[in-house]
Amino acid sequence: MTTPTELDLTRASTFVEHDAHAFWRDVRKHRPVYWHDGDPGFWVVARHADVLACYTDVRSLSSARGTVLDVLLSGGDSAGGQMLAVTDRPRHRELRNLMLRAFSPRVLGTVEEKVVERTSRLIRTVTRRGRFDFAADVAEHIPMNTICDLLSVPEADREKLLRWNKLALSSDDAEADRLDSLEARNEIIGYFMDVARHRRSDPGDDMTSMIATAEAGGRPLTLEEVALNCYSLVLGGDESSRVSAICAVKAFAEHPAQWQALREGTAALDTAVEEVLRWATPAMHFARTATRDLRIGDRQVRAGDIVTLWNTSANNDEEVFDRPRRFDPARSPNKHLSFGHGPHFCVGAFLGRAELRALLSALAESVAEIEVCGEPAPIYSNFLNGHASLPVAFH
Repeated sequence: MTTPTELDLTRASTFVEHDAHAFWRDVRKHRPVYWHDGDPGFWVVARHADVLACYTDVRSLSSARGTVLDVLLSGGDSAGGQMLAVTDRPRHRELRNLMLRAFSPRVLGTVEEKVVERTSRLIRTVTRRGRFDFAADVAEHIPMNTICDLLSVPEADREKLLRWNKLALSSDDAEADRLDSLEARNEIIGYFMDVARHRRSDPGDDMTSMIATAEAGGRPLTLEEVALNCYSLVLGGDESSRVSAICAVKAFAEHPAQWQALREGTAALDTAVEEVLRWATPAMHFARTATRDLRIGDRQVRAGDIVTLWNTSANNDEEVFDRPRRFDPARSPNKHLSFGHGPHFCVGAFLGRAELRALLSALAESVAEIEVCGEPAPIYSNFLNGHASLPVAFH
């Protein structure tokens, strides 16, 4: 049995080369909170109860320096204090309230209708046509178009946004250059700087215009703040939903009895969505920085320490989930942490769930059997979990 310190959690290929669930099972049992050596080192938190407590403790654990391990190891996030995901109270509350106002029922209703229509059309198109890549032909088109609908991004610009986004936090290549990731992020931010400038001078009836012309904390957002928060929506809205959709199809292909249960109504659509989110856990971790000394589990954490919260372990904790490595679309309750928890709970959770619901509904209506026709290509990342391609046939 491996010991926790034998795996390097900073490497993009670690969980492609090793069994993640065997590793985390061992960590939860023997060292549920441990120090990962490095320059700098960081704390690893693996149990559901401890991860949940850390998400809730915003007084002791800050998001402002960054919420992704690679960013914190590189010195911190330059968007700290400007982008919702990397702010603390009171600015976090001001920005979150603004973003929630932008996610109005009217806007979300229109976007959800487009999600259902687009997904149904895509599934009808690929069903019975033989082998195809579900990632490229279906999954890449749903979340990116959804978030672009929300932000009113022109159709002509969506392909390049997807290309940049796929490089921002992960890669299809084990030897990818980290500068490619940085360049991709800068391209997205630069793009939305231009959009924000235009929408501020000539606002429309869209979410970008609303963010660009609204106030948070008694002042308008700067153009950079508008761009960073649009970037955050694109990054979170596309990556996690795309890999969750790929994981859903792979999981049901590997569990045909569960697929029939969903088609026959034995498993409800909404509980199936939650199980896919738990099973996929697209964001393997989120990170925080301790602002004061505190105890996590039985370990003493010092102010300034980096603390990583491993959702992929918490979502498979035997103390919370009965037989966690059993894919069960009827699982209830399902207290997964795939969207985080507490004040930083994902503002786009509604859309993420709506996209998966639309996908599973369209599949159940059109597809009797899902067949994986080749080896899925993995994503290389220590943050994002999933596959870059999935060759399948729908019957």
